[in-house]
Amino acid sequence: MGSAAAADSPPPRAPRWYARPAAREWTCAPVDPAARAFHRGLPGYAPTPLVELPSLAAEFDLGRVFVKDESARLGLPAFKALGAFWAVHRILDGRPGPGPTLITATDGNHGRAVARAARLAGRPARIFTPDGVHPAAVAAIAAEGAEVVPVPGSYDEAVLRAAREAELPDTALVQDTSWPGYEEVPGRIVEGYATLCAEIDEQLAVAGAGTPALVAVPVGVGSLAQAVVTHYRGTHTARPTTHRPAHPAGGGAAPTALLAVEPEAAPCLLESLLHGAPVTVDTGRTVMAGLNCGTVSALAWPYLSAGIDAAVSVTDAAATRAAADLATLGLPAGPCGAAALAGLRTALTGPGASDRRARLGLGADAVVVLLSTEGPEANPHGERAESAGHAEHAEGTENVERARRAD
Repeated sequence: MGSAAAADSPPPRAPRWYARPAAREWTCAPVDPAARAFHRGLPGYAPTPLVELPSLAAEFDLGRVFVKDESARLGLPAFKALGAFWAVHRILDGRPGPGPTLITATDGNHGRAVARAARLAGRPARIFTPDGVHPAAVAAIAAEGAEVVPVPGSYDEAVLRAAREAELPDTALVQDTSWPGYEEVPGRIVEGYATLCAEIDEQLAVAGAGTPALVAVPVGVGSLAQAVVTHYRGTHTARPTTHRPAHPAGGGAAPTALLAVEPEAAPCLLESLLHGAPVTVDTGRTVMAGLNCGTVSALAWPYLSAGIDAAVSVTDAAATRAAADLATLGLPAGPCGAAALAGLRTALTGPGASDRRARLGLGADAVVVLLSTEGPEANPHGERAESAGHAEHAEGTENVERARRAD
């Protein structure tokens, strides 16, 4: 009976995938370092941990695998504060008084970061939330003192509502996506996100790992991915090149490959890359709520289309499994943060895996960095994933705490 059931099971399918290894040769201007200096001056700032997980390196036949743990960043459970705090600082610089009201749309984390920045600056905030944002995430935004405005419909519809609201007097839009005519603030947010990449450089150097062969980044509208592209394709001083294979053309280590990971329910970047131009996709429900975006940021698109090596979409089941695996290893991650691991696993296993590995340039000595962009608190949709690994969490947590102290 078991054999018959197995025979009836559909064969594994190859993931929807895009690859352009020539992206590794593309370069752009480096990121402005002013945001990093600003972050260093904030109360409570410290680099988030970069945790090495040898069991993942063994699973994927890689040299070393590190996870950048953004579950506790400037008092919030996700990386978003890096962009929001810097953008709000630039908006309010030289603007005394009780206003303006800070306006944004959010799937959760960005809105909470803007609300926190507004509260710290003594300014009002109005946050628009689409369908699908968990009530606990909405409550966390409201707890920062912001007004929360529910929007029936998608994230894109919430962004449109926020943009219209920001046309009112004494308001300022702090949106982490862009469109023609609205680029300056999203650009500041990208600058803020790049701080985590600079931290990774320093932490890998301390670990003797040098420049990574691959960085996997979760993608919503693409602003974090833009920061990652700008960092690794920026024509600034070369990073350490320890433990990296030589570039085929000579001249040091091969450039870092960049893998974008999206939910199957909202693959706006993947579909845009496959079409060769930005497209808007209809989004569905997903546990990766913070990645549930239907349109790539206009500011990000030129960087992503030129500088991203590969893109893959992942199922909710894959993200949930990845979050549970990370919890077992003592690393707290929501489904959006765990998407990076799910994307690596999807790319390196199943039909066509050897070709995908080759396109990413990954050998048995490769160093890989996964960006875990949120903790479980940031996205309550992932509570079941967290609890799945809870039984073994305590032992793994001890290992992570040692890594935190080392940092």
